[in-house]
Amino acid sequence: MGAMSPWHWAIVLLVLVLLFGSAKLPAAARGLGRSMRIFKSEIQEMQNDGSKTESGEAARELSAPDEPIASPNPVTPPDKKSA
Repeated sequence: MGAMSPWHWAIVLLVLVLLFGSAKLPAAARGLGRSMRIFKSEIQEMQNDGSKTESGEAARELSAPDEPIASPNPVTPPDKKSA
């Protein structure tokens, strides 16, 4: 029941042509294709930036730490006296 038959797709296509007109559909498809290409290139660029950042962090972790190491015995606040 979840799959659409070819008749369903034909009705959807007919409704789209009636709503938007046959002249606007190719322009809409071109715009969608451009948007998908831009989206794909941005995703690839983000993945490349992420891999560069991860390798830089790994190299930084292997080097000497910038901050002093914290004391192994942290200071605890004094207990409150019961009334």
